[in-house]
Amino acid sequence: MKKRLVIGMSGATGSVYAIRMLEVLKDREEIETHLVISNSAAKTLHLETDYTFDYVTGLAGRVHDIHNVGGSIASGSFETIGMVVVPCSIKTLSGIANSFNVNLLIRAADVTLKERRTLALVVRETPFHKGHLRLMTRAADLGAIIIPPIPSFYKRPKTIDNILDQTVGRILDCFGIKVNTLNRWSEEDGERAMALLDNERKRKNPTVQS
Repeated sequence: MKKRLVIGMSGATGSVYAIRMLEVLKDREEIETHLVISNSAAKTLHLETDYTFDYVTGLAGRVHDIHNVGGSIASGSFETIGMVVVPCSIKTLSGIANSFNVNLLIRAADVTLKERRTLALVVRETPFHKGHLRLMTRAADLGAIIIPPIPSFYKRPKTIDNILDQTVGRILDCFGIKVNTLNRWSEEDGERAMALLDNERKRKNPTVQS
């Protein structure tokens, strides 16, 4: 049986993260994606990108109506490997943290938590105030993994796609899904970094021994 991954898109900025994830997973025969998009997410998609709604939904294995709280992903007996909400707005975060199952996206996330499956929340807001932080702590206490889409630069990304691929790869790591678009830190990278630090120390103080 294919591994089912639920992907929720809420209205925060960052719809490109969800689109890139769907593109990466589209040709993975062992993964079946179940997509649910909020009304706000559909609007944000048009504001931020040139992608059409039909293109995005066409990337998913299954698409669920946000208003259908009786959809398959609303039931714990519907087996999945978990769910990612990407991007996750503060409003959606609040609904999840407080089990306020007002739509299928939040209900599916709530089911993921109660079934002790992996729930990753890619929270998109900046800066955070204490209320936001409390919501994230509350969700984490319930079992969610909080993954703000903070880019890493140790691999010196050259394009926006490099940044997207790195973040998407790290998110998918949470579900045991390995993708070749993720530029991982290696033992050689560590050795090179240590050599650079050692050379810098010697430059500042020639008497320092390595």
